[in-house]
Amino acid sequence: MTTESTWAAVDTYFTDLLVPEDEALAHARRAGDAAGLPPISVTPTQGKLLHLLARLVPAHRILEVGTLAAYSTIWLARALPDDGRLITLEFAPAHAAVARANLAHAGLDKVAEVRTGPALDSLAALHAEGTAPFDLVFIDADKANNARYLEWSLKLTRPGGLIVLDNVVRSGEVADAASDDPAILGTREALELIASHPDLDGTAVQTVGAKGYDGFALARVRA
Repeated sequence: MTTESTWAAVDTYFTDLLVPEDEALAHARRAGDAAGLPPISVTPTQGKLLHLLARLVPAHRILEVGTLAAYSTIWLARALPDDGRLITLEFAPAHAAVARANLAHAGLDKVAEVRTGPALDSLAALHAEGTAPFDLVFIDADKANNARYLEWSLKLTRPGGLIVLDNVVRSGEVADAASDDPAILGTREALELIASHPDLDGTAVQTVGAKGYDGFALARVRA
């Protein structure tokens, strides 16, 4: 029977072979750890998946909900063309400061903008500004608000664009219809919205790896 140590070992093998971290990515991870940020960034293989998805869309404008130390932000921003733009939303000013420093260290501070404050407020502000539609949205913030983030993302994403929702499996707890955990409730509501909304076409994938048992959902905005 496989164990989490096996999953982590396979992740290490894949990372070393396919997506070894360069200096800027390693620096972002170390800076987040040094600042006491929770160690919940995507893994290198997950970051590379986001990068490839952004290139496949292809994305010129990316929105990220939940920045942390900007590890995933770097992966996404590197997928953009020279005239591309990324906006990432972070609730905590201390986290945003680390993220901005990491983006500058990676040479991406002119590409990626970090907006600080409650993400629901920032999303409403983007909509009120009449911001140009995004091609890809990555949602990886507080899970209780997943459905609200998805609703705003739908308003802000172009037809044919892609929305990625992280951490939807929650170690299998997402299947518990009796759960009263706000993270589970928010995730289930978001998945039910993907299933029922006429403008969304989606699926969800279970994963195992260095971060244990989880998964993500993908939803394409119908043209």
